[in-house]
Amino acid sequence: MTGARPGGFGYVTPENLALLVDLYELAMADSYLRGGMNDRATFALFVRSLPPNRAFLVSAGLETALAGLEDLRFTDATIAYLAGLGLFSDAFLAYLRAFRFTGDVRAIPEGEVFFPPEPLLEVSGPRIEAQIVETFLLNTLNYQVMVASKAARAVLAARGRGVVDFSPRRDHGADAALKAARAAYLAGCTGTSNVLAGLHYGIPVVGTMAHSYVMSFSDELEAFRAFARDFPTNAVLLIDTYDTLQGARHAATVGREMAARGARLRGVRIDSGDLAAHSRAVRAILDEAGLRDARIVLSGDLNEHRIAALLAQGAAVDAFGVGTELGTSADAPSIGGVYKLVEDEKGYRVKLSTGKATLPGRKQVWRQLDAEGQPVGDLLALADEPGPPEAAPLLVEVMRHGRRTWAEPLEESRRRCTERLANLPEELRQLDDGMAYHVALSPALQALRARMTDDG
Repeated sequence: MTGARPGGFGYVTPENLALLVDLYELAMADSYLRGGMNDRATFALFVRSLPPNRAFLVSAGLETALAGLEDLRFTDATIAYLAGLGLFSDAFLAYLRAFRFTGDVRAIPEGEVFFPPEPLLEVSGPRIEAQIVETFLLNTLNYQVMVASKAARAVLAARGRGVVDFSPRRDHGADAALKAARAAYLAGCTGTSNVLAGLHYGIPVVGTMAHSYVMSFSDELEAFRAFARDFPTNAVLLIDTYDTLQGARHAATVGREMAARGARLRGVRIDSGDLAAHSRAVRAILDEAGLRDARIVLSGDLNEHRIAALLAQGAAVDAFGVGTELGTSADAPSIGGVYKLVEDEKGYRVKLSTGKATLPGRKQVWRQLDAEGQPVGDLLALADEPGPPEAAPLLVEVMRHGRRTWAEPLEESRRRCTERLANLPEELRQLDDGMAYHVALSPALQALRARMTDDG
């Protein structure tokens, strides 16, 4: 069949993105079409509750989401595949041939801190369109919010030292590695080892060498000299292949040789052993050799807790490389974002399932700050309610009639995140057992929920 590639590389492209749906979304859409139920509806995407040991979440993935909505198309090949399933009506397949997303979207901008159950994004448009985009939006935002929130914790734990994304070899797929690099940079990481992410997003790319490089030479000093010769402006040497302290001495020798040639050893990386003790000893060796500006990078199964512990132990470190734990958010590998109908032309809609009840209606999130600019509480209200005095709305229009009205450079979103993290109350910055941020419901929203619960 045209466009079918059983096996193969297996990737999402603009041509097949429309099939990044769960089958039931297409089945519901076909049924809506047959029943003449393509009225305007609003769906809200929100996170029900915080993962363990999390006090906040970071908005990420909106740029990807909007680009996907603008480009969403069903090609001849994808429609031929759907026809071959023998499930869908001819009228629905004809509808898909002309499908374009024409809805409106309001969202919390990237880099903003938010809290459950605040809507991260609301989609309003023809019911079929709003239903079909569910899985794509959840896939996009759940993952990038998860990584950005994890990266933010590492950045906070590093207390001003650099954090670099080293995750692509452990991320759950090629696309995930790209999105992880972007989300991590947005949250304050200083760069990524992922060269493709550098190309796509303009993120600074960072790298040293592997142990295999050192092992490929007759001895460590020869390896370091070769690397320094070939990369005189980017010489960061991995010094723990054999003996870390001897590696530091070899690095110092190469650093002095580079200085004599008018070059500079940029730094060393330690990837194993007692990182705190080794870093202090290595710092002393480098300083004694006159290489005080050579940086020390620590890596090796790091996360925010290990970073905090290393600094508490007095580690001499300028930057951290964080891999597996960042790209997979190993301690909280999902955030449970959901996408629910909240309103249509017949009125407000609510789900009353035990443990999974929703809040009806389109909404606005109002953030209140104290005199120092720290958030002190959010008010979740209906969209047409006025906010409290001095409070700022978080949800903004980002798309109208299927065309984006919001566009922001990644650096601007990153700046926002840096500011928001800096302004968090200290209790919210804790890695464990932080305070619970207060999100209140407006009186009107409380009354509406109570009325619909009683009616249900």
